[in-house]
This record gives sequence, C-alpha cells and structure tokens, in this order.
Amino acid sequence: MNPTSLPAIRRDIQRVRPELVERARGFQAAILADVGGRRGALGGRIAPLSPRMHVAGPAFTVELRPGDNLMFHAALALAQPGDVIVVEGKGDRSAALCGAIMVTQARASGLAGFVVDAAVRDAAELVEGDFPVFAVGTNPNGPTKGLPGRVNWPVTLAGVTVNPGDLVVGDADGVVVVPRENAEEILALAQQKVDAEARRIAEIKAGQLGAPWLQDALRAAGALRAGETL
Repeated sequence: MNPTSLPAIRRDIQRVRPELVERARGFQAAILADVGGRRGALGGRIAPLSPRMHVAGPAFTVELRPGDNLMFHAALALAQPGDVIVVEGKGDRSAALCGAIMVTQARASGLAGFVVDAAVRDAAELVEGDFPVFAVGTNPNGPTKGLPGRVNWPVTLAGVTVNPGDLVVGDADGVVVVPRENAEEILALAQQKVDAEARRIAEIKAGQLGAPWLQDALRAAGALRAGETL
C-alpha cells in the first residue's frame, strides 16, 4: 500500500540526450569523475562482473527493500531501449536481485545495462555474456517478490544520488553518474582532459619525466620551502 498520494511509479522521465550518451561512450569513467570535480563516482563496492564490461546510458532508477526485487521487475517492464536500470538495493548481499533470466529479458528489450547496489547471481553465465552488470557481489539465494518500493524517483547508491535520466557511465574502474543538466559541459571538459593527458604521455615518452606542477604543489602544501627544489 502506498502511504502517500504520490505515485510509486513514474513512467515519464526526461533523459540525457542520445547524442550525449553516444559521446560518453568514448570516455573512461575516471575521466568523467575527474572533470566533474571528483564527484559522481559510486563507492568501490559496486563493480563490473567482468572488467571488459562497459555501459553508458540514461538512469532508470529503482528503490526497493533489501532482498526483494518486485520493483526491479516493474522497472524492467517499463524501461526503454538504451536505459540503464539503476537499483538502490541498500548494499544488501543476502539475496540476489537479478540473474540470467532478467538479464536475458533486458538484453532482448534493448536496455544498456544494470547497476545494482546489491548482490546478483548466475555470475558465470553473465560474465560470458555481453550485457553489462555492475553489482556489489554475488549470492545464490533468490529474492522475494512482494514488497513495495519506487521507480523513477531519486535514489542513493554507495554515497551518490542518482536522478532519473542522469548519465551513467561504467567500465573496469566502476561507475560514475553525471547529472543530466550539465552532461554536455562535463563531456566537453572530458575531451579537453583526454587531449591534455595525451600531450603529457607524449612528453613523458620524449624524456620529460618531471611533473610540471609538482614543485608548486609541494610548496603550497608546505612540503618545500620557498626556493627549495626536489
């Protein structure tokens, strides 16, 4: 029973634009986290089942009770092609919230991936597949399917708030969430950082080994006195 007059399930959300999702596929999660001010990276407990997994897409959010995946199934029925289902599972590892059957349905529906702050199962099969799943671990226990929750409301996963439609990017390093409202700006900054890092790597290969910013940073931190050098 819904204790308020607000709907438990929101069907219509404003998603990050498809062209921005496509651009985001070209950036590491680490780059996006850096240029976003070291914000948006989910806590390290959420990791890909395989380091080769990569995901990018708008968040389709789910909040549910630990160990119960009823609302996950509701989201799976409603999400659109390209969406990333993002599940606030409270970090619970007592039961898996999804496995091979739900992943098969998601893949057939054209979804982009799952980010689950809880356990999953059928890991050996999922690792061999091409559908990206990020989770906190595995557990063979199945979930219950009878407790209420919410779909497409703000959720919190591993210390980060995720709003419906935000840009979600995940790779071997983990998952970063970029607010939909400033995704275009963050992607522009990401390209600048990629270009700068490429120049720095070329300098290192050419023999310029010293980091040009290091000594100023050491002086600012008080680790070097004025006029002192490494």
